[in-house]
Amino acid sequence: MCDYSLQLVASRPARLGEKLVSTSFVGSATRGFASVEDRNVAVCLLPGTELVFDKDVRCEPVRVFRPKRQFAFKVAQFRQVNMGQPNTHHDALEFPDGTIVLLNELCEGQHATVLQMPAARAVSEGQRQDVLVG
Repeated sequence: MCDYSLQLVASRPARLGEKLVSTSFVGSATRGFASVEDRNVAVCLLPGTELVFDKDVRCEPVRVFRPKRQFAFKVAQFRQVNMGQPNTHHDALEFPDGTIVLLNELCEGQHATVLQMPAARAVSEGQRQDVLVG
């Protein structure tokens, strides 16, 4: 998914194995992921998508005049949080220790690869079927 404030930015779904970069988008106050080949298009992730970063993940400080935060993880899973709260950022990463960080807090210019896509469920004529995406 792509965060609410990226509605005016061109977007497309992520692809398995794709190389991404954390970025800010022109005309938006939101950070997210773009393809390394086209940084003007937001790449939307499904909840459960796993990413592997080239280096330990860095985030902006929570408070002014504090150092950037760095997590000793290179792997994270995409999540959406606070879905009951409109007009707030929902896109986040969850690290192996359970820590959740909003995508909007990521430092720009970090490279990641789409490691695994989640399985999606389709509903057909009132019956549930498992459909593998990716």
